[in-house]
Amino acid sequence: MERVGDRRVARRRGFSSHIRSTQDSHVSGTTVLGSPEIRLAPTQKLQFSMQKGRGRTSRIRRRKHLRSSESRGVNESYKSEFIELKKWLKNRKFEDRNLTPARFPGTGRGLMSRTPLRVRTSLLSLKPNTDFGALFLWFKSSESKEGQMIISLPESCLLTTETVIRSYLGVYITKWKPRPSPLLVLCTFLVSERHAGDRSLWKPYLQILPKTYTCPVCLEPEVVNLLPKALKAKTEEQRAHVQKLFTSSRDFFSSLQPLFVEPIDSIFSYSALLWAWCTVNTRAVYLRPRKQECLSAEPDTCALAPYLDLLNHSPHVQVNAAFNEKTRCYEIRTASGCRKHEEVFICYGPHDNQRLLLEYGFVSPCNPHACVYVSRDTLVKYLPSTDKQMNKKISILKDHGFIENLTFGWDGPSWRLLTALKLLCLEAEKFTGLPQPGVSSGKQPSSCCCSAWLEDFLNSTCWKKVLLGEVISYANEKTSLDVAQKICHHLLEESSAMLQRVSHMKDEEVSLVSQLALVETLWREELKVLQASAETLASVHTTYLASPERLGSPPVVGVT
Repeated sequence: MERVGDRRVARRRGFSSHIRSTQDSHVSGTTVLGSPEIRLAPTQKLQFSMQKGRGRTSRIRRRKHLRSSESRGVNESYKSEFIELKKWLKNRKFEDRNLTPARFPGTGRGLMSRTPLRVRTSLLSLKPNTDFGALFLWFKSSESKEGQMIISLPESCLLTTETVIRSYLGVYITKWKPRPSPLLVLCTFLVSERHAGDRSLWKPYLQILPKTYTCPVCLEPEVVNLLPKALKAKTEEQRAHVQKLFTSSRDFFSSLQPLFVEPIDSIFSYSALLWAWCTVNTRAVYLRPRKQECLSAEPDTCALAPYLDLLNHSPHVQVNAAFNEKTRCYEIRTASGCRKHEEVFICYGPHDNQRLLLEYGFVSPCNPHACVYVSRDTLVKYLPSTDKQMNKKISILKDHGFIENLTFGWDGPSWRLLTALKLLCLEAEKFTGLPQPGVSSGKQPSSCCCSAWLEDFLNSTCWKKVLLGEVISYANEKTSLDVAQKICHHLLEESSAMLQRVSHMKDEEVSLVSQLALVETLWREELKVLQASAETLASVHTTYLASPERLGSPPVVGVT
C-alpha cells in the first residue's frame, strides 16, 4: 500500500526530475515529464506563473529605492559656478573626493557623499585594576580620532580678518581710528569684493553665496509681526544692532572712496551691509581668538570657509569641528554614518527652532531641541490676582535666574518652568518672612512663642526648597501642574490662531508667500511641541496626582 509519505517523496522526486528533464530538453529534444506520455518540443521552455516584481526581494528593493530617493539629491557639480569653485580651491591646495554639490528635497543646496561614511569603532578588552577615569579620557580622544573625516579645508582657503588686512583694504584699516571691529572688517571686504564682480579674486566663492537671506532681520515688517513675541523682540534687537553698525561705520566707508569710481554711498548701502552681515552671521566657522593690533577689542573668532559652508544642519548628527594647528586645516569629522549619494550633515549646535530661525534663517522639522517659550505675562496669567506676595515671588525668581528660558518641550514643561510655578503657587502661610519673636514687646519670648517662631522659620525656607527641587506638599504639586496645563492650552490656542492668520495672509500677500511659509513652519512645529506637552501633562494628572502616596519624588516631566 502506498503511504502519504511515499507520495510526498515521489512528488519531490518528480519535481527534481521535472527540472532535470527541462535542462535535458535542450540536448535531446524530447524529454519525459513524470510519465512517458508527456513530451516537450526541443524549443519549448518551462513557464512559471509568478509575475515579475511581486516577490519579497523586489519589495525590499522598492523600499530601499524609496528611502534613498527621498534623501538622494540631484548632482550639481556639472554647473559652471561649481566647476569654477573647484578650480579655485584646487589652486589653493584643496581637492575633495568624498563630497559633491547637490540639491536636496527639503534642505535645498548641500553636499552629497560620493562614498559611504562609516564610523569606525574599536574593540577594547579590560584588565583588572583598570583606571576608568583614564579609560574615559582615552575613549573620548579615540572617538574624535576614529570619526571619519568629512572635509579638511586648508588655511589658504579661509577668509579671515588677516586675509582682509593683507589685501588692498589693509592700508585703510590700519590707519583708521577708532579701530574697526573684526565683524566690520569682514563685512567691508565682502561688500567691496562683491562690487568688484569679475575682477574679484574671490569671485568663485562669492557667486555661490545666497543673493538674499531668510533671517528675521531680512523679513518684511508685517511678517516679523507674525513671529512669537520672544523671537520678535530678538529680531528687533538684531535689526537695531545692524542699523547701528551701518550708521557708525559711514565715516569709515567714506575713507575708502579713493578705491572706487562710483559714489561710496551707492556701494556701501544699508542693504549691502545687511547682506554681508547675514553672510558672516549664518556661514562663519569658529576659530580661536586672534589678536590684531589694528582691530578693536571685540573677539576675532569668525572665518568664512568656502565649500565647507555648503554643509547643512541636522540636529541628529554628531561631528567634531575645529581648526587643526598641526595640519593648518579646518577639519570636520563625523561620528554619524551616511550612505552613498545621501546628504552629509553637520550640527550647528543644540538649538531650538526659534534660535535656528533667528541666527540661520531656517526651521528644523522634528527638532529634538524644539521648545515653546513662556513669557512673564503668560506665566502669571492663571495665578490668583489676590496674591499679595506675587511681586516678592517674582523678585525671588528673577534674582535666582528663574524668570527666563521657561519652556514647554517634547517631554512636557521644563524643570525650570515647573519650579517657577511651584514657587508662585506656594500658599501664603508657607511664604511668610522670618519673624523676630519678642522684639516688639521687649520681653523674652515664651516657649509657645518660640514654637510658633520655629514653625514660621521652617515655612520661610520653603521657597528655597522649591528652587532645590524638593516637594513641598501634594496641594502645591497639584496646583502648579494645573496652572502648567492651563498655560499649555492657552499657548495651543494662540498657535492655532496664528496659523490661521498666516494662512489668511498667504492668500492676500502673494509676494510674501515664501517668507510667510517659513513663519508658518515655525508655528506648526511649536504646535506639535505643545500637543506633546499637553499629552504629557494629562498623563501626569492620571498617574501621579491620582496617587498622593507617590509624593516622595516629584513627577518625572520636562527637561532642565
